[in-house]
Amino acid sequence: MKILVIALSGIGDALMFTPALKILKQELPNSEIDVLVMFGGAKDIFKNNPNVNKLIHFNFLNEGIIRSLKFVLSLRKKYDVTINVYPSNRKEYNLISFLIGAKRRVAVEYLRMNNKNFGWLNNITIKENDSLHNVQTNIRMIEKLLDKKIPEEPKLELFLTQEDLNYAKSFLQENKISENDFIIGIHPGCATLKNHIKRRWEPEKFSQLSNELIKKYSAKILIFGGPDESKLKEEVKRNIQSDRVITIETNTLSQSSAIMKRCNLFITNDSALMHIASSLSLPVVAIIGPTNVNYIHPWKTKYKIATLNLECSPCFFYSPKPLACKREDVKYKCIKELTVENVFSESEKLLEEFRK
Repeated sequence: MKILVIALSGIGDALMFTPALKILKQELPNSEIDVLVMFGGAKDIFKNNPNVNKLIHFNFLNEGIIRSLKFVLSLRKKYDVTINVYPSNRKEYNLISFLIGAKRRVAVEYLRMNNKNFGWLNNITIKENDSLHNVQTNIRMIEKLLDKKIPEEPKLELFLTQEDLNYAKSFLQENKISENDFIIGIHPGCATLKNHIKRRWEPEKFSQLSNELIKKYSAKILIFGGPDESKLKEEVKRNIQSDRVITIETNTLSQSSAIMKRCNLFITNDSALMHIASSLSLPVVAIIGPTNVNYIHPWKTKYKIATLNLECSPCFFYSPKPLACKREDVKYKCIKELTVENVFSESEKLLEEFRK
Protein backbone atom coordinates (compact mmCIF):
# COMPACT_ATOMS: atom_id res chain seq x y z
CA MET A 1 0.00 0.00 0.00
CA LYS A 2 1.24 3.48 -0.88
CA ILE A 3 0.26 6.24 1.53
CA LEU A 4 0.80 9.97 1.24
CA VAL A 5 0.65 12.04 4.43
CA ILE A 6 -0.22 15.62 3.51
CA ALA A 7 1.37 17.81 6.20
CA LEU A 8 1.06 21.29 4.73
CA SER A 9 0.37 23.16 7.97
CA GLY A 10 2.94 24.25 10.57
CA ILE A 11 5.91 22.73 12.36
CA GLY A 12 4.00 21.92 15.54
CA ASP A 13 1.19 20.30 13.56
CA ALA A 14 3.74 18.11 11.76
CA LEU A 15 5.29 17.04 15.05
CA MET A 16 1.89 16.21 16.56
CA PHE A 17 1.28 13.74 13.72
CA THR A 18 4.43 11.70 14.50
CA PRO A 19 2.71 9.42 17.07
CA ALA A 20 0.05 8.54 14.47
CA LEU A 21 2.79 8.02 11.88
CA LYS A 22 4.55 5.58 14.19
CA ILE A 23 1.34 3.61 14.70
CA LEU A 24 0.61 3.60 10.96
CA LYS A 25 4.00 2.07 10.18
CA GLN A 26 3.71 -0.47 13.00
CA GLU A 27 0.29 -1.62 11.78
CA LEU A 28 1.23 -1.58 8.07
CA PRO A 29 4.95 -2.45 8.10
CA ASN A 30 5.06 -3.26 4.38
CA SER A 31 3.45 0.00 3.31
CA GLU A 32 5.30 2.86 1.66
CA ILE A 33 4.62 6.09 3.54
CA ASP A 34 5.60 9.37 1.88
CA VAL A 35 5.12 12.79 3.47
CA LEU A 36 4.36 16.03 1.62
CA VAL A 37 5.34 19.25 3.41
CA MET A 38 5.27 22.93 2.48
CA PHE A 39 7.40 24.59 5.17
CA GLY A 40 11.10 24.02 5.74
CA GLY A 41 10.57 23.54 9.47
CA ALA A 42 8.10 20.73 8.84
CA LYS A 43 10.70 19.14 6.57
CA ASP A 44 13.13 19.19 9.52
CA ILE A 45 10.56 17.36 11.66
CA PHE A 46 10.22 14.43 9.24
CA LYS A 47 13.64 14.27 7.53
CA ASN A 48 15.22 11.72 9.89
CA ASN A 49 12.03 9.86 10.80
CA PRO A 50 12.52 6.13 10.08
CA ASN A 51 8.78 5.72 9.43
CA VAL A 52 8.98 7.92 6.31
CA ASN A 53 9.98 6.38 3.00
CA LYS A 54 10.15 9.61 1.00
CA LEU A 55 9.91 13.24 2.04
CA ILE A 56 8.50 15.62 -0.57
CA HIS A 57 9.01 19.36 -0.07
CA PHE A 58 7.03 21.77 -2.25
CA ASN A 59 6.36 25.38 -1.28
CA PHE A 60 2.90 26.04 -2.69
CA LEU A 61 2.99 29.63 -1.39
CA ASN A 62 6.00 30.53 -3.54
CA GLU A 63 5.31 28.48 -6.65
CA GLY A 64 1.96 29.95 -7.73
CA ILE A 65 -1.20 28.29 -9.01
CA ILE A 66 0.02 26.88 -12.36
CA ARG A 67 3.20 25.26 -11.05
CA SER A 68 1.39 24.02 -7.97
CA LEU A 69 -1.32 22.39 -10.09
CA LYS A 70 1.27 20.71 -12.31
CA PHE A 71 3.08 19.41 -9.23
CA VAL A 72 -0.12 18.01 -7.68
CA LEU A 73 -1.11 16.33 -10.94
CA SER A 74 2.37 14.74 -11.11
CA LEU A 75 1.37 12.79 -7.98
CA ARG A 76 -1.95 11.67 -9.43
CA LYS A 77 -2.84 7.99 -9.11
CA LYS A 78 0.44 7.20 -7.34
CA TYR A 79 -1.14 6.62 -3.93
CA ASP A 80 -3.78 4.31 -2.49
CA VAL A 81 -4.38 6.53 0.56
CA THR A 82 -3.93 10.21 1.36
CA ILE A 83 -4.14 11.55 4.91
CA ASN A 84 -4.63 15.23 5.71
CA VAL A 85 -2.81 15.89 8.98
CA TYR A 86 -4.96 17.48 11.70
CA PRO A 87 -5.47 20.43 11.73
CA SER A 88 -5.74 21.28 8.02
CA ASN A 89 -9.14 22.90 7.64
CA ARG A 90 -8.50 24.59 4.30
CA LYS A 91 -10.17 24.03 0.95
CA GLU A 92 -6.77 23.99 -0.77
CA TYR A 93 -5.57 21.02 1.28
CA ASN A 94 -8.74 19.03 0.64
CA LEU A 95 -8.58 19.85 -3.06
CA ILE A 96 -4.94 18.72 -3.26
CA SER A 97 -5.87 15.40 -1.66
CA PHE A 98 -8.77 14.96 -4.08
CA LEU A 99 -6.72 15.80 -7.18
CA ILE A 100 -4.02 13.31 -6.22
CA GLY A 101 -6.73 10.74 -6.78
CA ALA A 102 -6.26 8.20 -3.99
CA LYS A 103 -9.30 5.96 -3.53
CA ARG A 104 -9.18 6.52 0.25
CA ARG A 105 -8.87 10.10 1.46
CA VAL A 106 -8.60 10.37 5.24
CA ALA A 107 -9.36 13.59 7.09
CA VAL A 108 -11.24 15.19 9.96
CA GLU A 109 -14.80 16.41 9.54
CA TYR A 110 -14.49 19.83 11.16
CA LEU A 111 -17.15 21.31 13.39
CA ARG A 112 -16.65 24.70 11.76
CA MET A 113 -16.62 25.53 8.02
CA ASN A 114 -16.14 21.92 6.95
CA ASN A 115 -18.40 22.04 3.88
CA LYS A 116 -17.22 25.50 2.88
CA ASN A 117 -13.66 24.17 2.89
CA PHE A 118 -14.52 21.15 0.70
CA GLY A 119 -14.41 18.64 3.54
CA TRP A 120 -16.96 16.59 1.60
CA LEU A 121 -14.18 15.64 -0.85
CA ASN A 122 -12.80 13.24 1.77
CA ASN A 123 -14.34 9.78 2.13
CA ILE A 124 -12.84 8.39 5.36
CA THR A 125 -13.51 10.88 8.13
CA ILE A 126 -13.87 11.27 11.87
CA LYS A 127 -15.81 14.02 13.61
CA GLU A 128 -13.74 16.78 15.21
CA ASN A 129 -13.81 16.69 19.02
CA ASP A 130 -12.82 19.86 20.89
CA SER A 131 -11.98 17.88 24.01
CA LEU A 132 -9.21 15.87 22.32
CA HIS A 133 -5.55 16.71 21.87
CA ASN A 134 -4.34 17.03 18.27
CA VAL A 135 -2.24 13.90 18.77
CA GLN A 136 -5.34 11.94 19.78
CA THR A 137 -7.34 13.21 16.82
CA ASN A 138 -4.58 12.14 14.43
CA ILE A 139 -4.54 8.70 16.02
CA ARG A 140 -8.35 8.48 15.69
CA MET A 141 -7.93 9.04 11.93
CA ILE A 142 -5.53 6.10 11.74
CA GLU A 143 -8.00 3.97 13.69
CA LYS A 144 -10.73 4.83 11.17
CA LEU A 145 -8.45 3.96 8.25
CA LEU A 146 -7.44 0.63 9.79
CA ASP A 147 -10.88 -0.09 11.29
CA LYS A 148 -9.07 -0.96 14.49
CA LYS A 149 -8.91 0.47 18.02
CA ILE A 150 -5.40 1.58 18.96
CA PRO A 151 -4.76 1.60 22.74
CA GLU A 152 -1.35 3.23 22.35
CA GLU A 153 -0.80 7.00 22.42
CA PRO A 154 2.95 7.41 21.76
CA LYS A 155 5.19 10.36 22.51
CA LEU A 156 6.06 12.96 19.91
CA GLU A 157 9.03 11.81 17.85
CA LEU A 158 11.90 14.05 16.78
CA PHE A 159 15.03 12.34 15.48
CA LEU A 160 18.27 14.30 15.88
CA THR A 161 21.46 13.26 14.13
CA GLN A 162 24.84 12.80 15.79
CA GLU A 163 25.92 15.85 13.84
CA ASP A 164 23.17 17.89 15.53
CA LEU A 165 24.18 16.59 18.96
CA ASN A 166 27.86 17.38 18.28
CA TYR A 167 26.85 20.89 17.24
CA ALA A 168 25.04 21.37 20.54
CA LYS A 169 27.97 19.99 22.52
CA SER A 170 30.34 22.46 20.86
CA PHE A 171 27.90 25.32 21.44
CA LEU A 172 27.63 24.53 25.15
CA GLN A 173 31.40 24.31 25.50
CA GLU A 174 32.01 27.57 23.63
CA ASN A 175 29.48 29.36 25.85
CA LYS A 176 30.88 27.84 29.04
CA ILE A 177 27.69 26.06 30.00
CA SER A 178 28.61 23.31 32.47
CA GLU A 179 26.70 20.30 33.77
CA ASN A 180 26.09 22.17 37.03
CA ASP A 181 24.45 25.20 35.42
CA PHE A 182 20.69 25.59 35.76
CA ILE A 183 19.45 26.35 32.25
CA ILE A 184 16.07 27.83 31.40
CA GLY A 185 15.05 28.13 27.76
CA ILE A 186 12.48 30.69 26.67
CA HIS A 187 10.69 31.24 23.39
CA PRO A 188 9.07 34.69 23.11
CA GLY A 189 7.85 34.16 19.54
CA CYS A 190 5.21 32.14 17.72
CA ALA A 191 3.70 31.88 14.24
CA THR A 192 2.47 35.15 12.73
CA LEU A 193 0.21 33.90 9.94
CA LYS A 194 -3.53 34.57 10.32
CA ASN A 195 -2.91 37.22 13.00
CA HIS A 196 -1.41 34.65 15.37
CA ILE A 197 1.17 37.20 16.47
CA LYS A 198 -1.57 38.26 18.91
CA ARG A 199 -0.94 35.02 20.81
CA ARG A 200 2.46 36.32 21.92
CA TRP A 201 3.12 37.35 25.49
CA GLU A 202 4.84 40.74 25.51
CA PRO A 203 8.65 40.62 25.12
CA GLU A 204 9.17 42.94 28.10
CA LYS A 205 7.36 40.40 30.29
CA PHE A 206 9.72 37.66 29.13
CA SER A 207 12.59 39.96 30.14
CA GLN A 208 11.07 40.65 33.56
CA LEU A 209 10.41 36.95 34.08
CA SER A 210 14.01 36.12 33.15
CA ASN A 211 15.31 38.67 35.66
CA GLU A 212 13.25 37.00 38.39
CA LEU A 213 14.42 33.50 37.43
CA ILE A 214 18.05 34.59 37.38
CA LYS A 215 17.63 36.26 40.78
CA LYS A 216 16.00 33.26 42.48
CA TYR A 217 17.67 30.30 40.74
CA SER A 218 20.96 31.78 39.43
CA ALA A 219 19.72 30.46 36.11
CA LYS A 220 21.29 30.95 32.73
CA ILE A 221 18.70 31.96 30.14
CA LEU A 222 18.77 30.71 26.55
CA ILE A 223 16.49 32.63 24.18
CA PHE A 224 15.23 30.50 21.29
CA GLY A 225 13.37 31.39 18.11
CA GLY A 226 13.44 31.18 14.35
CA PRO A 227 15.53 33.28 11.95
CA ASP A 228 12.65 35.73 11.56
CA GLU A 229 12.61 36.30 15.33
CA SER A 230 16.17 37.62 15.72
CA LYS A 231 15.05 41.18 16.53
CA LEU A 232 12.53 39.87 19.04
CA LYS A 233 15.19 37.79 20.79
CA GLU A 234 17.57 40.75 20.95
CA GLU A 235 14.82 42.95 22.39
CA VAL A 236 14.20 40.43 25.17
CA LYS A 237 17.93 40.08 25.86
CA ARG A 238 18.48 43.85 25.94
CA ASN A 239 16.01 44.22 28.81
CA ILE A 240 17.43 41.41 30.93
CA GLN A 241 19.69 42.97 33.56
CA SER A 242 22.27 40.21 33.56
CA ASP A 243 25.06 38.73 31.49
CA ARG A 244 23.67 35.24 32.16
CA VAL A 245 21.68 35.21 28.91
CA ILE A 246 22.43 33.89 25.42
CA THR A 247 20.39 34.24 22.24
CA ILE A 248 20.37 31.09 20.12
CA GLU A 249 21.08 31.54 16.41
CA THR A 250 21.48 28.31 14.44
CA ASN A 251 21.31 27.18 10.83
CA THR A 252 18.58 24.61 11.31
CA LEU A 253 15.67 23.74 13.57
CA SER A 254 17.43 20.47 14.41
CA GLN A 255 20.48 22.32 15.73
CA SER A 256 18.27 24.50 17.94
CA SER A 257 16.44 21.39 19.15
CA ALA A 258 19.72 19.72 20.07
CA ILE A 259 20.66 22.74 22.21
CA MET A 260 17.19 22.72 23.78
CA LYS A 261 17.91 19.23 25.15
CA ARG A 262 20.21 20.84 27.72
CA CYS A 263 17.44 22.99 29.25
CA ASN A 264 16.19 22.18 32.74
CA LEU A 265 12.98 24.12 32.08
CA PHE A 266 11.36 25.59 28.96
CA ILE A 267 8.98 28.56 29.07
CA THR A 268 7.19 29.38 25.86
CA ASN A 269 4.26 30.82 24.02
CA ASP A 270 1.89 28.46 22.20
CA SER A 271 4.37 27.62 19.44
CA ALA A 272 6.18 24.90 17.53
CA LEU A 273 9.04 25.04 20.03
CA MET A 274 6.57 24.18 22.78
CA HIS A 275 5.94 20.89 20.99
CA ILE A 276 9.63 20.34 20.31
CA ALA A 277 10.28 20.81 24.03
CA SER A 278 7.61 18.15 24.67
CA SER A 279 9.26 15.77 22.22
CA LEU A 280 12.52 16.22 24.18
CA SER A 281 10.68 15.45 27.47
CA LEU A 282 11.54 18.86 28.91
CA PRO A 283 9.38 20.31 31.69
CA VAL A 284 7.35 23.04 30.01
CA VAL A 285 5.51 26.13 31.16
CA ALA A 286 3.14 27.01 28.31
CA ILE A 287 1.76 30.54 28.07
CA ILE A 288 -1.70 30.15 26.53
CA GLY A 289 -4.14 32.88 25.55
CA PRO A 290 -6.94 32.28 23.01
CA THR A 291 -6.10 28.71 21.98
CA ASN A 292 -7.99 25.62 23.14
CA VAL A 293 -5.62 24.03 25.68
CA ASN A 294 -7.14 20.60 24.99
CA TYR A 295 -5.78 20.75 21.44
CA ILE A 296 -2.20 21.74 22.07
CA HIS A 297 -1.03 21.28 25.65
CA PRO A 298 2.49 19.83 25.99
CA TRP A 299 2.22 16.14 25.20
CA LYS A 300 3.61 13.34 27.38
CA THR A 301 5.87 15.55 29.50
CA LYS A 302 5.54 17.44 32.78
CA TYR A 303 3.99 20.85 32.25
CA LYS A 304 2.05 23.77 33.66
CA ILE A 305 -0.29 26.10 31.79
CA ALA A 306 -0.07 29.84 32.50
CA THR A 307 -3.47 31.22 31.54
CA LEU A 308 -6.17 33.55 32.83
CA ASN A 309 -9.01 31.08 32.11
CA LEU A 310 -11.31 33.87 30.98
CA GLU A 311 -14.98 33.16 30.38
CA CYS A 312 -14.49 33.93 26.67
CA SER A 313 -11.65 31.43 26.27
CA PRO A 314 -10.92 29.56 24.18
CA CYS A 315 -11.95 31.62 21.18
CA PHE A 316 -9.57 30.21 18.57
CA PHE A 317 -10.65 27.04 16.79
CA TYR A 318 -9.45 25.45 13.55
CA SER A 319 -10.70 27.29 10.50
CA PRO A 320 -9.11 29.52 7.82
CA LYS A 321 -10.35 32.62 9.64
CA PRO A 322 -7.66 34.86 11.16
CA LEU A 323 -7.46 35.12 14.92
CA ALA A 324 -9.81 37.86 16.20
CA CYS A 325 -10.95 39.12 19.59
CA LYS A 326 -14.55 40.14 20.22
CA ARG A 327 -13.98 41.70 23.61
CA GLU A 328 -14.87 45.37 23.94
CA ASP A 329 -12.94 46.16 27.13
CA VAL A 330 -9.38 44.89 26.45
CA LYS A 331 -8.54 43.27 23.14
CA TYR A 332 -6.72 39.95 23.63
CA LYS A 333 -7.12 40.34 27.37
CA CYS A 334 -6.27 36.64 27.82
CA ILE A 335 -2.65 37.33 26.91
CA LYS A 336 -2.37 41.08 27.59
CA GLU A 337 -3.28 40.81 31.27
CA LEU A 338 -1.37 37.61 32.00
CA THR A 339 1.20 38.78 34.55
CA VAL A 340 4.84 37.96 35.16
CA GLU A 341 3.82 36.80 38.64
CA ASN A 342 1.40 34.28 37.12
CA VAL A 343 4.02 32.70 34.84
CA PHE A 344 6.70 32.81 37.55
CA SER A 345 4.32 31.05 39.95
CA GLU A 346 3.62 28.24 37.46
CA SER A 347 7.37 27.88 36.86
CA GLU A 348 7.98 27.56 40.61
CA LYS A 349 5.25 24.93 40.94
CA LEU A 350 6.75 22.84 38.15
CA LEU A 351 10.27 23.09 39.53
CA GLU A 352 8.99 22.17 42.98
CA GLU A 353 7.45 18.98 41.59
CA PHE A 354 10.87 17.92 40.34
CA ARG A 355 12.41 18.43 43.78
CA LYS A 356 9.96 16.05 45.45
